[in-house]
Amino acid sequence: MTLAETVKGPVTGLPMPRYVSLKASEGNVRRGPSLTHRVDWVFKHRDMPLRITAEHGHWRRVEDREGVGGWLHYSLLSGKRTVIVEQDMLELRAKPTLASPVNAQLELGVVARLGECDPEWCRLSAQGYRGWAKKDVLWGVKPGELRD
Repeated sequence: MTLAETVKGPVTGLPMPRYVSLKASEGNVRRGPSLTHRVDWVFKHRDMPLRITAEHGHWRRVEDREGVGGWLHYSLLSGKRTVIVEQDMLELRAKPTLASPVNAQLELGVVARLGECDPEWCRLSAQGYRGWAKKDVLWGVKPGELRD
């Protein structure tokens, strides 16, 4: 176990960094953890995966897949896990193996709901399609993360 895996958030006691998603259809990203701080960004994609890197009171410091971010109020975040597809025409397979039939293909940048994960594959659902995809082409899940 590395040091990064043992770091706990001072407010929630949950592991950090960790992934969440944007609950709201819009979220003001502030320079600091209060309403008095300037809005630097506005995230506008409900369910977008975000990585929490710090906690302060009711505020969470988040970043997107490009490392852009700031402070969001915790009420705008959800524990519902999503990922962003980082490979164009990503094949969703019926089972977590390359020999398995392809159920669908997802375009680069699609946001998908994250299901269970084994060491190399994750089950996704997006736009009415379901299947397994290689974990290394998804942003929003840690490389060694296992999910039931």
